Amino acid sequence: MDARSVKTVVDARSIVEERDLSFVKVGVFDIDGVLRGKYLSKDKFFSILECGFGFCDVVLGWDVEDQLYDTDSYTGWSNGYADAKVVPIIDSCRELPLEDNMLFFQLEFGDRAAGVCPRQTLKRVIKRALDMGIKATAACEFEFFLFNETPQSVREKNYRGLTPFTPGNFGYSMLRASVEHNFYEQLLAMCEEMDIGIEGLHTETGPGVLEAAIAYDDALSAADKGALFKTYTKILAQQNDVMATFMAKWSKDVPGQSGHIHLSLKDKDGKGLFFDADKEDNISDTMRYFIGGQQKLMPELLAMIAPTINSYTRMIPGFWAPTEASWGVENRTCALRAIPGSEHSQRVEYRIAAADINPHIAIAAALGSGLWGIENKIEPTAGVKGNAYTQEFPDELALPKTLWDAAQALKKSKPARELFGDAFVDHYVVTREWEEREFRKAITDWEMQRYFEII
Repeated sequence: MDARSVKTVVDARSIVEERDLSFVKVGVFDIDGVLRGKYLSKDKFFSILECGFGFCDVVLGWDVEDQLYDTDSYTGWSNGYADAKVVPIIDSCRELPLEDNMLFFQLEFGDRAAGVCPRQTLKRVIKRALDMGIKATAACEFEFFLFNETPQSVREKNYRGLTPFTPGNFGYSMLRASVEHNFYEQLLAMCEEMDIGIEGLHTETGPGVLEAAIAYDDALSAADKGALFKTYTKILAQQNDVMATFMAKWSKDVPGQSGHIHLSLKDKDGKGLFFDADKEDNISDTMRYFIGGQQKLMPELLAMIAPTINSYTRMIPGFWAPTEASWGVENRTCALRAIPGSEHSQRVEYRIAAADINPHIAIAAALGSGLWGIENKIEPTAGVKGNAYTQEFPDELALPKTLWDAAQALKKSKPARELFGDAFVDHYVVTREWEEREFRKAITDWEMQRYFEII
């Protein structure tokens, strides 16, 4: 049986028995998009297929370095870090080609934890769309830098003087892709076996940077595939004594790493809702309102799209990252790029997102804000023509400059609470405020170089 043909509990049992597996792997994505999981014995796995099991809720109460948040939200010392219910997503069964014959099943949080679960939050937005008679499709594309380093060597070097996978700026290089074809082909083969379809893979501008465009799918599957791609690309790289980073910007001397999201909508009969041949650039009223909602709410939801301290170092003029909630037709200097095409290819590219996104949360924000725009018939500003970096925009389109400011905007946002629920917003804000407070404890290289001797 093929792993992607597993659709029922009976199928799940059958494939494990068929492969004579003693264990399977299960995992759930946390608030930062980190995959947390374990091996489960066959008997244990069979016992939880229909009712789920308890997973220590500390994974909802700590950061990327397993440091506990200092403010209780969903969980904390006040409740003793009890178990949260997780349930297996039966049709998520995937091959793990890097681990001979092993199977992986994705989990999601249930019961009270569903209120703060990134995947469940996206599912609530998708339900909103379905209630409107809309089916959303999406796709992620990621830029990521590769280094000839290991987890040990980067720490020994204190993350300085790292050796790129390949030297120099060489976008769309057939030379680099041919010389290093072994890694490229391993990555493509792994993604194919894991049902993470790749439409394109190429070098980008910068030493050792690649870009992968994942094939479009329904919005939930697109988020799953985006999150899995990031995790397993890092795994494959480390198995090749290479490291991949999905930071938004790892060096001031090179462009940041994008994580653009493409979105389109269909009705229940599969008709594209963004296309109107009688309108300029084929932009239907639905698409215009969708862009209007995304533009209007982008400053309020930015913390969900730019989730780290590092995210905000990317958003500077001239480095292929937007600086205001702007939009334009086929304009890569804008935060939102309307892409004209056929009924089925017409779409919006959400360009503010970087590679450090949690795909479930970012797609929830990009889709939810667009749906809100349709519901409220929000008109966007006039589309930008020319270079958005050199133009002036109204104050309400200015984006928060720091993670702290973005978290405060999200906390106060009524549309965010309507779209994602109070439980998610309150918990997510706690996690971003913690991230900012942790950063404030750091002494940066810039401070040392500027002040150590002179001040």
